[in-house]
Amino acid sequence: MKRAVPWNDQVEISSDESASSDSARAANSGCGVEQPTYDIMMPEIMSEDVLIRRAEMYQEYMKQIPVPNLRGSVIPFTSWMGLGRSIKEMYGQPLHYLTNILLKQWDQLRMGSDDEYKPLDNIIHPCKAETSIWLIEEVHRHTASPYHIVKQWQVDPMHYAFIDSIFPKFECTS
Repeated sequence: MKRAVPWNDQVEISSDESASSDSARAANSGCGVEQPTYDIMMPEIMSEDVLIRRAEMYQEYMKQIPVPNLRGSVIPFTSWMGLGRSIKEMYGQPLHYLTNILLKQWDQLRMGSDDEYKPLDNIIHPCKAETSIWLIEEVHRHTASPYHIVKQWQVDPMHYAFIDSIFPKFECTS
């Protein structure tokens, strides 16, 4: 099966991918927010123009997702990436590519420190840690340049591993 992607190329997809992407789009249809109709996690090498277009679409999509105002509960965690996974599950939202990369870097910063094996929630209060992630997420969603994202993607051949495939449910306001 083939489907059109925004830059008028055709992408070959399997029936499994078709069913999952169609169901994700159908879940949010009619709410004025389009789900991406492309597979941003395609690992093959592509031209810079295609990467720029994908980064622009990704950034526009992430801008449409509101950062939650109400926090659920205190989330225990041992690492920044672990806290990020818990946040994604609890709120049903993806985190921005740049936020995911930052959480990975923060975990790497702990390597070799005196508290490396101490659970992170014993060092930093869980509420402060979660608030920090949401503040950074808001900055990334609303201010990151697609050109900066492309530069990051070009340096990291595995960039698609840090792009969340979670599609949040948007509430219709009509």
